[in-house]
Amino acid sequence: MKMKTLALTMAAVMAAGMLSGMTVSAETTTFTVGFDAEYPPFGYMDDNGDYVGFDLDAAQMVCDNLGWELVKKPINWDSKDMELNSGNIDCIWNGFTINGREDSYTWTPAYLDNQQVIVVAADSGISALADLAGKNVQVQAASAALEALNSEDNAELTASFGSLTEIADYNTAFMNMDSGAADAVAVDVGVANYQLSKRDEGKYVILDEAIQNEQYGIGFKLGNEELRDTVWAEVVKLYEAGEFDKLAEQYDVDASMICIGADEAAE
Repeated sequence: MKMKTLALTMAAVMAAGMLSGMTVSAETTTFTVGFDAEYPPFGYMDDNGDYVGFDLDAAQMVCDNLGWELVKKPINWDSKDMELNSGNIDCIWNGFTINGREDSYTWTPAYLDNQQVIVVAADSGISALADLAGKNVQVQAASAALEALNSEDNAELTASFGSLTEIADYNTAFMNMDSGAADAVAVDVGVANYQLSKRDEGKYVILDEAIQNEQYGIGFKLGNEELRDTVWAEVVKLYEAGEFDKLAEQYDVDASMICIGADEAAE
C-alpha cells in the first residue's frame, strides 16, 4: 500500500514514518488485513454478508483502540505473499502458522497453539493415521496442513495415501467428504472443530494422532517491526482485559489454546 500525504500534521508525519506501509491521511490511518474468506472460525462471511471471525474481530478491536480504520481484504491463500510484498495488505492475520515460515515474515509472538489433524467419517473404519493407506486425502492449497504432510516427518504417511488432493478452501473439502469424494481432510484443529459443529453430531471425528503441533501468529512484511510492535502491544492489552477469552467463547475456539504471554512466562 503506497503512503499518501494529505495535509499531514507533524504528528501524522511521525506516525507515517513509524507505521511504514500503511495509508495515513490527516483524517484516518488505514490498516489492511489479508485473510482467507472461507476459513471459519478465524475469518469468513456470516449470514449477514459481513466478514467476521476470531482473528478479524480481534483486528477490529485493535483498530478501534488505536483509532484506525480496518480494511478486511479477502485474498487467495496461495497469493498471500504477493499481496503482502506488493503492499496490497499490511499483514496476514487469519489462522496463520508460524512454524516453517519463521524467516519469511516479521512475526508477532504466537497467540494461539494449534495442531494439524485428520478428519474422517465416523463410520469410515479409519481410526489411526496408518488406516489412511490407499485413501483419498484432501487439503487446502498453500496451507500449513499441506506443508506438514509434505515434511520429512510425515513423508512415509503421505506416501501411503492413495491420493493427496489440493483444494481451494476447507468448505469445499468438507463438502467433498460429505459427498464421498474424499475419505479424509487434513486441517487445522480449530477449523475442524468449527466444521464438525455445523454438521450432524457424531458424523465425523478427529483422529487422536496429530500430524503437526504448531502456533499461530500475525505475519507482517519482513522488516516491518514497528507496525508489528504497535499491533502486538494492543493485542496484549486486549488479552489482559479478557477480550480473547470472550472471542474464544463466541467462536467456539478452545480458550486453553490461547498462548499470549506464554513466552514471557517461560522466561
